[in-house]
Amino acid sequence: MPHLVDLQCVVHNPELPDSAWFEAWVERTLPPKPQVELSIRLVDEHEMQELNRDFRGKDYPTNVLSFPADLPDAIQEQFEYDLLGDLVLCIPVVLSEAADQHKNWRDHLAHLVVHGCLHLSGMDHETESEASMMEEKEISILAEGGIDNPYEIKPEGNQQPS
Repeated sequence: MPHLVDLQCVVHNPELPDSAWFEAWVERTLPPKPQVELSIRLVDEHEMQELNRDFRGKDYPTNVLSFPADLPDAIQEQFEYDLLGDLVLCIPVVLSEAADQHKNWRDHLAHLVVHGCLHLSGMDHETESEASMMEEKEISILAEGGIDNPYEIKPEGNQQPS
């Protein structure tokens, strides 16, 4: 039985991948056990700016925020799946960053899903050592899904098609 992903799309973009695409990236990123439940919310700049301001004290929209679930064991045991938390992705920021970095926007979105899932599972990048470990894990997971190293800068003329 795979992980449970609740996809919430509150931004309109007909080119967005479907829930199976997001589920596949979650499956690639997280170990099969324990089975977890998480929400992925796709938002606009306004909602993301509010969240970033309210929870991080930064008054601008960012690409991804992760909100780990931190439930006491007694509550967690009541659920079929372990509640991992919530990812919020700002689609306009993702699109803008991908264009600025000359990346395929779906590849960039996949990278942010992987990055956010790793945060939810306890990884961080506060120190150089942590950042290096997290980047290596991201690169490996993305490579398994056919995506190039997201940390390599692509020359402007070598942008992948969307």
